[in-house]
Amino acid sequence: MKMNFTEMQQFLEEHFPQGAQYGELLELGNGTSTMRLPVDDQHLRPGGTVSGPAMMGLADVAVYAALLSKIGPVALAVTTNLNINFLRKPAADSDIIAKAQMLKVGKRLGVGEVSILSAGDEEPVAHATMTYSIPVPEQRG
Repeated sequence: MKMNFTEMQQFLEEHFPQGAQYGELLELGNGTSTMRLPVDDQHLRPGGTVSGPAMMGLADVAVYAALLSKIGPVALAVTTNLNINFLRKPAADSDIIAKAQMLKVGKRLGVGEVSILSAGDEEPVAHATMTYSIPVPEQRG
């Protein structure tokens, strides 16, 4: 692992403080992360369900953390593709949990996936895959 949990938290606070609005890091492994988004009114859409953008933001930051655990503190690694499938309605009165894992990390690209669940439920409410562009070493921030 290139970054541990404490290093990741410090890195995110320093380089991506706005990321806190997308959730909190619960666990970090070698190419994996788990994050939680405490759901409140700002995350709900009409009909009493968690909005797609809230789930997408959580998924994106979860994969970012999983990727950085493998490559280290590369601030300029960016999302180049995000695909999400909404599988069923998440509970409006429960936090949502993202469990991310990297599928492949190469020199220039990283591909990961995320399962999003309502807290306390084992069935996913959404599944996302995404690709991150990893800058060459001399362009890393």
